[in-house]
Amino acid sequence: MTQPRPTIAQLAVGDEVVRRQITVDRARLVRYAGASGDFNPIHWNERVALEVGLPGVIAHGMWTMGAVSSVVADWAGDPGAVVDYQVRFTRPVPVPDPGSATVEVVGTVGVVDVAAGTVRLDLTATCDGVRVLGKAQAVVRL
Repeated sequence: MTQPRPTIAQLAVGDEVVRRQITVDRARLVRYAGASGDFNPIHWNERVALEVGLPGVIAHGMWTMGAVSSVVADWAGDPGAVVDYQVRFTRPVPVPDPGSATVEVVGTVGVVDVAAGTVRLDLTATCDGVRVLGKAQAVVRL
């Protein structure tokens, strides 16, 4: 069941409006590489990833960014409502084999601009308790 689209009148600075976990495994990384054209071996080859100083194979930064933005779009009820989205990559998302990694996303209202009809969501994205995106913010027109 989908949730009703949020309205500005319902929101206040500091409200946590969304929390979701996103799982990524090596198969998803391979599919993302095919779709994006990013075949850098750090995203699929353990040996290469370790040789360059990474903790192992890591998720594509753009996959992480896109996965987090999809949480915002789902909350807004319309991907076209996301009018601005910015992040900084701070830490990689290591993806074990076998197994998967989980990115937890929390969105909190940072600004409500009634005149513009927008809200800014401040987003926290973590994996194993470590922030993987910094200064992650999305502006949504409601």
